[in-house]
Amino acid sequence: MRDAVATPANSPGRVLFASLIGTTIEFFDFYIYATAAVLVFPKLFFPASDAATATLQSFATFALAFVARPIGSALFGHFGDRIGRKATLVAALLTMGVSTVVIGLLPTYDHIGLLAPALLALCRLGQGLGLGGEWGGAVLLAIENAPPGKRAWYGMFPQLGAPLGFLAATGLFLWITEKMGDAAFFAWGWRVPFLASSALVLIGLWMRLRLTETPAFAQAMAKHERVKVPMLNVLTQHPGALVAGTFVSLATFVIFYLMTVFALSWATSRLSYSREAFLIVQMVGVLFFALFIPFSAWLADRRGGRFVMLLATVLIFVFGIAYAPLFAQSGMLFMVVGMCIVGITYGPLGTVLAQMFPTAVRYTGASLAFNLAGIFGASLAPYVATWLAKTYGLAYVGYYLSAAAVLTLLALLAKPRETM
Repeated sequence: MRDAVATPANSPGRVLFASLIGTTIEFFDFYIYATAAVLVFPKLFFPASDAATATLQSFATFALAFVARPIGSALFGHFGDRIGRKATLVAALLTMGVSTVVIGLLPTYDHIGLLAPALLALCRLGQGLGLGGEWGGAVLLAIENAPPGKRAWYGMFPQLGAPLGFLAATGLFLWITEKMGDAAFFAWGWRVPFLASSALVLIGLWMRLRLTETPAFAQAMAKHERVKVPMLNVLTQHPGALVAGTFVSLATFVIFYLMTVFALSWATSRLSYSREAFLIVQMVGVLFFALFIPFSAWLADRRGGRFVMLLATVLIFVFGIAYAPLFAQSGMLFMVVGMCIVGITYGPLGTVLAQMFPTAVRYTGASLAFNLAGIFGASLAPYVATWLAKTYGLAYVGYYLSAAAVLTLLALLAKPRETM
């Protein structure tokens, strides 16, 4: 039986780099949209009577991708659990990449009127579909190739794609804005990051096409463990894991998008930061985000992923109370502290979610839980936070974060037994 299911082994370096480069590209694409949703799209795609209304309209399209992500989870998860991780990851990367490049080619409102935001929304949906299928597959590629005792360490490599993609996207936007004036930036410069992603997609495809299937999936194939409709199986056989996994991820999404998209918008519109100055602040914070991901993975392999997530969630709750005064006092300190906490909660998250589902439906289950949390925890976070801050004050944004932490804490305490 062992010989019957043997597959060519992926080297650790190839596995980890392929899982890292894919999520880095995907998150790069995702973040250039998030940055443009604050800096560019309100002016070029959503003309309105006032800047705040245009920003809210732009944030609404930002939210569309999170609605599409569970659909991407179901679609790509189906094929990932039925035909394999490798082919599905290639398709997800292409979906995301093509959608991003097309955004860089779109005409603006001044040229085609209301068709411009409609096409932008369509491309944003494509981004969401691609990322919905990407994240879960990349995590499984890593942890299903991991040796015993190192699942969290392997599983954190796809998670590193988030800060690396953010640094690349923000750094490129910052470089472009420094090299050209506002006129050139809004005329054509903002398109460069979207078009440049095509080169990164080619690198990711080259790496993933060289991979073989994961040992865990090969074993499941040999034992005939595949199910006909993974999505239906998750909903009927593992609903507790799905609900718990969604809320386990909730606070992670809320804090991240309050530290990135909302913070950038609020700092540049209400706290007198220039966009260049606050992008630098965010990049410093993201460095700490990246540093704390491997730390949290190391700790998770020794103390357990649930322990690390519980610790991070308590820190998120406390940070929510301090959110407004810390933001008002020092943008840099606010960003560094917040991003350290994001690193602690994000590092073991992929491994924790994957361990909640059996191999036959793991791609679908983990992806769906992660991306449903994206709807509830991230899609409307910038919009809700902006409304709360304008209506009740910045302190209520922090209370919103603390409330999300309470829900995640309850989910962690109720989390089902791990299956790996």
